[in-house]
Formats: sequence, C-alpha cells, structure tokens
Amino acid sequence: MDIRPLVICFPLLLASALAQNGLQKADVTLTPPKNLKTKLAPGYTIPVVDISGEKQRQVIVDQEKGQYLGHPTTLLLEDNKTMLIVYPKGHGRGPIVYKRSNDTGLTWSERLPTPKSWETSVEVPTLHRVVDADGKKRIIMFSGLYPIRMAVTEDDGANWSELNPIGNFGGIVTMGTVIDLKTPGHYLAFFHDDGRFIRGAPAKPWRFWVYTTLSKDGGLTWSAPTPIAMLPDANLCEPGALRSPDGKQIAVLLRENSRKYNSFVIFSNDEGQTWTEPRELPAALTGDRHVAKYTHDGRLFISFRDTTHVSPTKGDWVGWVGKYEDIVNGTEGQYRVRIMDNTKGADCTYPGVEVLPDDSIVTTTYGHWTAGEAPYIVSVRFKLAELDAKAAK
Repeated sequence: MDIRPLVICFPLLLASALAQNGLQKADVTLTPPKNLKTKLAPGYTIPVVDISGEKQRQVIVDQEKGQYLGHPTTLLLEDNKTMLIVYPKGHGRGPIVYKRSNDTGLTWSERLPTPKSWETSVEVPTLHRVVDADGKKRIIMFSGLYPIRMAVTEDDGANWSELNPIGNFGGIVTMGTVIDLKTPGHYLAFFHDDGRFIRGAPAKPWRFWVYTTLSKDGGLTWSAPTPIAMLPDANLCEPGALRSPDGKQIAVLLRENSRKYNSFVIFSNDEGQTWTEPRELPAALTGDRHVAKYTHDGRLFISFRDTTHVSPTKGDWVGWVGKYEDIVNGTEGQYRVRIMDNTKGADCTYPGVEVLPDDSIVTTTYGHWTAGEAPYIVSVRFKLAELDAKAAK
C-alpha cells in the first residue's frame, strides 16, 4: 500500500496567513488550497448497526435536571481500570466538572473538587497523557479561546494545578488530539481558529485554519502555533489525529463546518513538518469531532456526530468501523454504528473513546438522550465482535 501523498509548497500564502495572525514564521510546508469544483456523494452504502436501544450497554455518568452538561473528554490510565473525565457545565463553556471511575467507567465518583480557575473555563476541556524524555508522566488539560490555558497533574489526577496560559495565542476546541512524536518527550497538539481568538484582538470571523503547536518537554511548554490546513470555500476545523498502523504517517480527520462538503483529511509523512492538500472524505466518515482508536485486530473505531448530508442517523451519536487503508484510499469502510439516538437537532457527541485489554470499547459523550430534558453524559460499551455479528445479519 502506497501512503505517500504529494506535498506542494505555497510559501506566499503561508507568509500571508502568519502575518495576519501575528505569528512568527515556522518551519513548515503547506499545500495550496484550491476552490473545490466537485463534491463526493452525499450518502453512503455501508450498513448501519443500531445499538441505540440496548440500555444494558449504557451508563449514565452525570445528569442534572435543568442543567446542560456537555462535551466530555476521557482518559484511561495505565492500570486499565482508572478512567478520568472532564466536561463543562454548559454548551462548550462553563465551570469544568471532574470525575473518576475505578472500574473502567461502570461506576463514577461524585463530582470532585477542582482548582478555582477551572470555574472560569470558556471552552471544551480536553485531557491528555504525556511523558517527558526522562520518563516523567503527567496529565494535561487544555481549555481554549484566548488565551489557551492548561492545567497539569503529576500524580494521575489526585492534585491539579490552576489553569495557566500556554502562550500569547488562542483557539477553538483546543487540543482535541495530542500526538506523541518519535523524539521522546516531543508532542504535537492540534486545534483550529476562525480568526477571532488566535491573536486575542477583537475580530470578526474571517477564515477557518487548522493549527499545530509543539512541545519538546513532555507537555509543559508549547510553541507558537503553525497553520497546517485551510480551504477558501470550506470551513475546516476540529482536527482528530491518528497514526497509521506502522506509525510512519499521521492522518488528521477534519470537520467541515460550511456544511457544503463531506469531512476532509490531511496526511503528514514527516512528523508534522509538511502536510498534504485537504482531501474530501467519503460520506461514511463525515461528521464532527472525530476520535479514533485501534482495536486489537488492527481495525479502527471512530466516534463522531453524524452530520452526513444523507443519512438515516443524521444528528445522532455514531461510530465508524473500518481500516486505516480506507481513509487513505477514500473507501467507505466496513459499517457504521448508531450508538445513541439524539432527540434534538445535532447537539451531541464530543466523545471520549477508550479500548480495554479485553477489546471492549468504552465511548462516552453528551447528548439530548431524553426528549425534553437537558443534555447529559452517557457511556456506552461494546466489542467489535458483537457489532460484526449484528452487521452480518
């Protein structure tokens, strides 16, 4: 399988973007964005496995009458039992709620105490495990808009720092993915902005850009952001990154927020130094806030909000099952999963996805799971072998 996409430079556009964003020139090559003249099919042909009615798979993580609870991130610790979760009291913003599970998410603690500054969060919090070059482990939590802030724990979440700025820049849904690079202690984090928050100066939205920022000290400090993707007539955002099975390539799945196209993907073969031109994905992978994990047989499970143009599960919490080669080759994959039925529009699904030693997938998110009630947090668990049997029927 050839996974070596073509990379083309366009230094003038890069220089212009950096100047408009008030950022320093970075050692990066971007591909020339083009106006898209064709669009892929708006629907898909692979089957849908529906487990939304299987209540025995569902665990309510948190629910509060009349209170919007949304946009969670989970983190499974190395004991493969302890799971942490954070989410805002509000739609994408609000005081951060923090909980812990000691049994892979089957039961959850009460809401745990948090540092005072966590009450001031104005974006979606995201959790990540990082390890420095000396092997020191820590967990970091980002909260975005301007400036992007970060909290740190070095005792697996028992004690957390306050939220502190990581630099003189901002962004939206910051660090939905953090990828460890081949150099020990080096990490690449991904986020997007539409021009309003990257510099902190008041501005009208002007264009969506996807950015990376680099840490060389195990997540403690981060570089000025580098733009890596943009299209003039599509709004690329909410990057969800994953590596190829051999580890040599990074793929980033992108939400398309103008709703004119399917989702997109970009690739890097040099640890994020250069990126391919954004390419539209099949409708089967179209959605918002992709989170991908490999199962033991090498397949991918990707969770996202279904925003496909033509889909029987549009607006619901769905998953996709397939192989990395499907992403590279632009094929549809094996099947989709309707995880839960969202009862109000498309307001759901900023998911956490964890894979347990027995190959169980534990995926957790928010949604309007009960008609007429505020959204709340639910965890669902299953194995691909169970879904395969359903798909075979």
